[in-house]
Amino acid sequence: MQTNHLQILFLFFFAFAGNSFAQVKDSTRVSQESQKAQQDSTQVENDSIKVKKSLLSDIISSSAEDYRRFDRKENKLYLYNEAKVNYQDYKVEAGVIVIDNNTNEIFAKGIIDTTGEYTQTPIFDQGQNTIKPDSLIFNFDTKKALVYNSRTNQGAFNVKSKTSKRVNDSVYYSADAIFTTDDDLEDPDYFFRARKIKLVPDKKIVTSWVNMYIADVPTPLGLPFGYFPMTDKQASGFIIPSFGENINRGFFLQNGGYYFAISDYVDLSILGDYYSNGSYGFKAQSNYNKRYRFNGNVNFRMEKLLDEERGFPGFAEQNIFNIRWSHKQDNKANPNSRFSASVNLGSSKYYRESVNQNNTGNYLDNTLKSSVSYSKTFGGEPQMNLNITATHSQNTNTEKINMTLPTAQFSVGRLYPFAPKNGIKKGIIDNINLQYNVRAENRINTTDSLFFKPQMFKDAQVGAKHNIPISTNFKVFDHFSVSASSNVEEVWTLKTIDQSFDEINREVVRDTTNGFDRYMTYNFSASVGTTVYGMFNFGDDKKIKAIRHVMQPSIGYSINPGFDQYYDSYTKPGIAGIDDQEIEYSRFEGTLYGAPNNRFANNLSFNLTNNFEAKVRKKDSTLTGEDRYEKRKLLSNLSIGANYNLAADSLKLSDISLRASIPIVKDKLSINTSAALNIYALDNNNRIIDKLNINNGGSLFRLTRANVSFNYGLKSSDLFGNDDDDDKSDQDKNRDENGFDDTDLFGSKNSINDLAGGEDDKKDDDDDEDDTLYNYKIPWSLNLAYTMTYNNRARQNEVASHSIMFSGDVDLSPKWSVGVSSGYDIKNKGFTFTQLRFSRDLNTWRMNFNWTPFGTRKSWFFFIGIKANVLSDIKYDKNKDRDRKL
Repeated sequence: MQTNHLQILFLFFFAFAGNSFAQVKDSTRVSQESQKAQQDSTQVENDSIKVKKSLLSDIISSSAEDYRRFDRKENKLYLYNEAKVNYQDYKVEAGVIVIDNNTNEIFAKGIIDTTGEYTQTPIFDQGQNTIKPDSLIFNFDTKKALVYNSRTNQGAFNVKSKTSKRVNDSVYYSADAIFTTDDDLEDPDYFFRARKIKLVPDKKIVTSWVNMYIADVPTPLGLPFGYFPMTDKQASGFIIPSFGENINRGFFLQNGGYYFAISDYVDLSILGDYYSNGSYGFKAQSNYNKRYRFNGNVNFRMEKLLDEERGFPGFAEQNIFNIRWSHKQDNKANPNSRFSASVNLGSSKYYRESVNQNNTGNYLDNTLKSSVSYSKTFGGEPQMNLNITATHSQNTNTEKINMTLPTAQFSVGRLYPFAPKNGIKKGIIDNINLQYNVRAENRINTTDSLFFKPQMFKDAQVGAKHNIPISTNFKVFDHFSVSASSNVEEVWTLKTIDQSFDEINREVVRDTTNGFDRYMTYNFSASVGTTVYGMFNFGDDKKIKAIRHVMQPSIGYSINPGFDQYYDSYTKPGIAGIDDQEIEYSRFEGTLYGAPNNRFANNLSFNLTNNFEAKVRKKDSTLTGEDRYEKRKLLSNLSIGANYNLAADSLKLSDISLRASIPIVKDKLSINTSAALNIYALDNNNRIIDKLNINNGGSLFRLTRANVSFNYGLKSSDLFGNDDDDDKSDQDKNRDENGFDDTDLFGSKNSINDLAGGEDDKKDDDDDEDDTLYNYKIPWSLNLAYTMTYNNRARQNEVASHSIMFSGDVDLSPKWSVGVSSGYDIKNKGFTFTQLRFSRDLNTWRMNFNWTPFGTRKSWFFFIGIKANVLSDIKYDKNKDRDRKL
C-alpha cells in the first residue's frame, strides 16, 4: 500500500509526492522554482499586498490498495481499491475516491467485483457520526456533502435515505427517508417513511408527513409532521397515556402525565388515571442516584375507586394508597456506617383492588413489610455497634399493623477479661467472655382504620432491655466439648398495669400507671456434646465400599429461677357455692417485653443427630484408587430431642421432636419430615393430663403433629446436558462442584443449549432438508413444591393442610415461550391461583399474553409493542379485568 500526503498551501501551489510524480521533467521543476522565487521577490517588494488565506487549514492524507493516480490535466487525484482520505476529523473510506483540486471536493463510491456485486461502499466518519451511503460528494471548503442512499445510526434509530445533504456538523437534510430501530435496514420489521427529514445528530429527527409501515405494508398510522428525540441525556416531556376499557369502571386513560428531568441525579414522573365512571388515580415516582454514594426510588400511588354509577344500588367507593421506597448505599461510601430502606406500606386492599397494577406476586402475598435502618460501627477494642431501625409489618387479610418507630440497639463486642496477653486461650478461665447489649423500642400495634391517627400513637408501648451474657467453653477428656453460660437481663418500661376485681360488674379492672419501672432476671445453662464416628466396610470389590455413621449427642442443663417478687394478687369472690379464687398477676403483664417468669424451671435436655453417608463406586471404570468412589448422602439430620423439667410437679417431659431429611435425587430432591410425640394421655375433654398414655389404654407415644414437604426443580439441561462441555473429558463433565460424579437417575448429560440445533450442509434429499427444520431441542423447566401437615394434639386426627404447587416454562422455539403457575389443594379439592403465560419475541417487537382462567382473579392481559424505549409509547394493550364482586 502506498501512503503519501497531499498538501495545498495556497490556491496557487500544490505539492505532490509518489510514484506518479516521478515522471515530471526536471525543466518543469526548475521553471516552478524560478516562478516561486519571482513570487517571493514580488512579495518582498510589495509587502503591503495581503496574501489570500488558503481555504484548507490542515493536511489531507490519502492511501489506496491498488493505485494512486494524479491527472495533471484535470487536476484530480484518483484512488482505487480500499481508498482512504483523512482531513481534520473527517474520514472517508471507499472503493473509489476522486479528489478534485479545482473545486476542493471529494467524490467517493463503491466498486463492482467480479461477481457483479457492488462492494466497498463509502463510509463517511465525522467525529462520532458515521454514514454508509452508496456514493457521496464532500466539499473541503464549505464542509457540505451530498450523499446518496445513505445509512446511518442515530441513537436508537437506523436511518436510510435516498438523498441527503450535509449542511454542517449538526444539520442534515434528507429526502424520501425511512428510519427504524431494527438493525436490518434492508428488510426491517417496521419503519417510518418520511418525504422530508431534518436530522440533528444525537438530538432529534424532525419530519414532514410520516407514515408507519409494518412488514412493508403501509398502515393508517400517520402524522402531518413528526418529532423524534434522540438525545442520550434525560429530558422532560409528556408521557402518552394508554387507553382501554374496564369491566367495572368503563373506559379509561391510564399512566398519562409528565416526566421532569430535574437533574443528573434525580427525576420525577407525575402520572394520572381517569375512568368514565368517575374513578381516578394519581401516581408520583422519583428515581435518584449519586455515583459511589447511594441510589434509590420513591413511589406513591393513590386511587379513588367507584363501583357502579352514583345512584345505582351497587354503588360503592373507596380510597386506597400505597407507598414504596427503596434506598441503597454504595459499599464504598462509608465502611463504618450504612443507611438503607425498603418500604412497602399502604391500604391492605391495595393489591387486591387496584386497577392499574398486574403484579401477581404482590396479590398473592398477604404481608406488607418495611424497614428503614441506620448502622454505625465504632472501631477500637472492644468494637461497638449502633443500629437504629424503623419496621412495619402489615397483614392484608386481618388488616393488623405492627410497627416499631424506632428500635435502637447498641452492643459492645466480646471481652475476654482473663485471656493471657499472648492471645492463646486455654481452659475454662481463659475462655470466659462477656458482652453488653441494649435494645430500646417504641412499638405500635394498630389496624388499617386507625393508621396514622392520634389513637395509634396513644396505644404505643415503650421499653428497653439490657442484656449481659457471660459464657465459656472448654474440653473434657479431649473428646467432649463443654459450654456454660449465664445471662443477666434488666427490663425498663414507662407504663405498668394494675389489676383488681369489680364485684358489682364482676369483671377485672385494669388501670394503667404511667411512669418508669423495672425488673431484673437471670438464668444459667450448660451443655456437653461430642461426635462419634462409625464405619461399616464392605470391601473394595463392592459397589458400596463403606457406610459412615456420624452421631452428635448432646446433653444440656438449664435453671431459670422464679421471680415472685414482681407478682401481686387479687381475690375473685365466688358465687353459687364456688369458692373465692386468688388470682396472681404481674404489673408488667401487657407491657412491651411482658412479665418475668414466676415459675421455677430446672430443665434437662437431650438431643441426638445422625448422618449416614455411603462411599459408592462411580460408573467410570477407567478411574483408579480413591478417584473411583464418591460420597452419597443416605440420610441427613435424623435427630431426636426433648426437655425434662425436674422442678415441675406434673407433665415434666415435653414433646419428643423428630426430624429427618431423606435425599432422593442428588442435590435436587430431598424429602423433609418432622413429627412430635407425646407420652401423656388426654381426658374426656381432650385436655392433657399427668398420666402416661400407655397406662390409659393407649400406645407408648401419641403422635401430636407431623409434616412432610419437598421442593424439586428440574430443567431440561439436567436430562440432556450442555454442548459447551464437549471439549471436556467424560470424567470432568460428570463432576459436580465438590469433585464428585454428577450422573444420577437421569443418566449422562448431552447438549440442549444449542437452541437452533445447527444446520447441516445442504443435501439433495428433500427429507434431509426438512429434518433440520425440527432439529430444535426444547428447553424447559419445572418446579414442584409439596407440603402435608397432620394435627392430632387434641384428638383432631386431621390433615390440617395438604397441597402441591407447580410452575414451569417451555421455550417452544427461540422466539416462543409458554409458562404456567398453579397448584392443587388436595384437602379442599380445588385449584389454587392459576396463571398461563405466553411470550413471543418479535425481533424489534414483543408480545405478551397472561391469562388467569378461573378464580376470583379471573382475567387476561394482552400486550404488543416496540421494544426500543424511544418508541415505547407505540403499543397496543387490552385486558379483561376480574369480574365485579357481588
